[in-house]
Amino acid sequence: MPPTHSTAWDDQATRRAWTKLLICAALGQVLWPAAWVALLAWYVSMSITWTLWLFFVPMAYTFYRTFLQWAYWRGAFRTRLLLRQYPWQMYEAPESGIGNIPGVRNGYAWLKFPNPEMSDQQVTMVMHSHVRSVWWGGRLGKRAKAERKAQVREVWFAGDPRFAAVLAVPGPRRLYVIHQRPSYNPGLPADAHGAGPQALELARRAGVRVPDVSSIGP
Repeated sequence: MPPTHSTAWDDQATRRAWTKLLICAALGQVLWPAAWVALLAWYVSMSITWTLWLFFVPMAYTFYRTFLQWAYWRGAFRTRLLLRQYPWQMYEAPESGIGNIPGVRNGYAWLKFPNPEMSDQQVTMVMHSHVRSVWWGGRLGKRAKAERKAQVREVWFAGDPRFAAVLAVPGPRRLYVIHQRPSYNPGLPADAHGAGPQALELARRAGVRVPDVSSIGP
């Protein structure tokens, strides 16, 4: 069971998990560029043209990870904002899958959680970002092996499914920010998703893009 605190951030284990997330982002910021430079230097020192094919794939991957690293920083700080506003909730075997439902592209993992203000209504959340999603995606699909699916049978959730949330497995471990597209995309209009003023204000404090609370009626 998740800890019972007013916010997930009040739990010491949660703060440790976030610190690990931040350290991994910092290490990646140093190690991936260093690996790319080292491979480039090694290739130049060999001075043999045909060896380019041996270095192309690892050099391309390290360059890609160097370019992608900003997303890990962004994810870490979004995680912290959400954890400081919402408590952990536990969901036993939430409905989930990979594609195959309306509105979700093939290959994208998704989960469903109850609407906080309409408990009989389920809200679909899609793992739009592939950063840290590979582990989750390999366990949510119908084709996942039983022992893998068992690892995500109990899901910890801190957030509002109408906007954004942090997912984790017990510990907490495997922190992942899942969100609706308008929540962090300035190119899309902010969407209230039927939420009341209090829910909107809480989401705003958690760093989510929401309509102006003053424009929402009582």
